[in-house]
Amino acid sequence: MTQARTEHSSPEPPVKGLVQVFTGDGKGKTTAALGAVMRALGQGRRVFIVFFMKGDYPYGERRILAQLPNVALVSFGSLDFVDPAGARPQDKEQARQALAAAREAVLGGSYDLAVLDEINVAVAFGLIPLEEVLKLIKDKPPGLELILTGRKAHPELVKVADLVTECLKIKHPYDKGIGARRGIEY
Repeated sequence: MTQARTEHSSPEPPVKGLVQVFTGDGKGKTTAALGAVMRALGQGRRVFIVFFMKGDYPYGERRILAQLPNVALVSFGSLDFVDPAGARPQDKEQARQALAAAREAVLGGSYDLAVLDEINVAVAFGLIPLEEVLKLIKDKPPGLELILTGRKAHPELVKVADLVTECLKIKHPYDKGIGARRGIEY
């Protein structure tokens, strides 16, 4: 049996914050990011999460994360899917607000880890400019870990990231007509 240590014998050196990208057509991008969140929280780190394009949908992870200490989360978008060929002005405005919230949190110095969930899709759909996301990455403090999720990660985001994981779809229940299940997919 392993016992938890309650004190450190020496101070830990500062962590060098990296940029991680979770992308691809397979399931698991947000789940991987939230696994990193749990790990960070378990080590006493402070976490900020911004959900792009997810509105107020009753995702289970939001409900539990909102109850945990050291977590701040915000969500932007509507409950409607965004049409990449015809994004509405309100879709762009919600994405702009999400990016502004992310920028404030990343540069504010209050967090050790920031997750920008579905930001890759927001860039791919033209809701926010790639250049602004690249600038945010360039401006981030050296100790902040930054995670970007979503399908269709732009090649420039892949290029500047320190870690890129592609979730590859081999099989998916949707292919059999099985929809999203409460407590599993949301």
